[in-house]
Amino acid sequence: MELKNILEGLYATRSQTHLANDPLSFCHRYQAPEDREVVGLIAACFAYGNVKIILKNLDRIFGTMGDSPRRFIERFEPAEGKRIFAGFKHRFNDARDLCALLLACRIMLEEAGSVEGWMLRFHDEVREDVTETLSGFAEAVKNLDLSPVFRRKSVPEDSYFPFFFPSPASGSACKRMCMYLRWMVRPDDGIDLGLWKGITAAKLVVPVDAHIQRICRFLRFTERKQADWRMACEITARLRQLDPSDPVKYDFSLCHLGISEGCDGKDLSKCLQCPITDLCSKG
Repeated sequence: MELKNILEGLYATRSQTHLANDPLSFCHRYQAPEDREVVGLIAACFAYGNVKIILKNLDRIFGTMGDSPRRFIERFEPAEGKRIFAGFKHRFNDARDLCALLLACRIMLEEAGSVEGWMLRFHDEVREDVTETLSGFAEAVKNLDLSPVFRRKSVPEDSYFPFFFPSPASGSACKRMCMYLRWMVRPDDGIDLGLWKGITAAKLVVPVDAHIQRICRFLRFTERKQADWRMACEITARLRQLDPSDPVKYDFSLCHLGISEGCDGKDLSKCLQCPITDLCSKG
């Protein structure tokens, strides 16, 4: 199959240069799985906006957390967190939202021993994919008692903490949480980590960001224009035809055609050396 062969070739071109330009790179700074798991969740939550700013802000967060982010979170106290992260800002998320995220992580670890254990409360391998898993997870996180941060049990209206945890139930593409699951669940291939065993790669849904939305439309994997959960499932269904056991295998390499290689659908000179140009409607 020409499509699969070309995508396999693209998969083979993934590099450490691409990884260095990706929030996933912060997981690779640590060897312990328990550190990588919490680093991945935090990195994914802030993986929106300009890549350089994302990497800069994540560097500040993890630089503050020291050699073991897991240990930092287990000992995390919101009052101290507000002090050490004072002035932090990532677009519309601030230090208070960051502290709420760290407290939520601490609660997950206290209650289930790991983020995976906490998420598995909402997962059933019998289901087609992780739609209900992410919906249940997002709802539960947003209902945690975060009063040590917000001084009230419910999240105040002026906080953007809920933005960290979108839900398929609201139609969101849930790019960052799908990306986090890809990092944790897909087999260790030098890029993804293969840390979680309770969710199989077959159940994953592709993380749809602006690059995947654009490139997958060029590849005719979807005709939808809105980057929503329906688009994510439509693209995943097309990818599942190529690899039913690992439908999001090609996500990283496709995405980095945009992030690292500069594909924007406008500069057609870039199409001349693009490995998927023979398949692409822009090629």
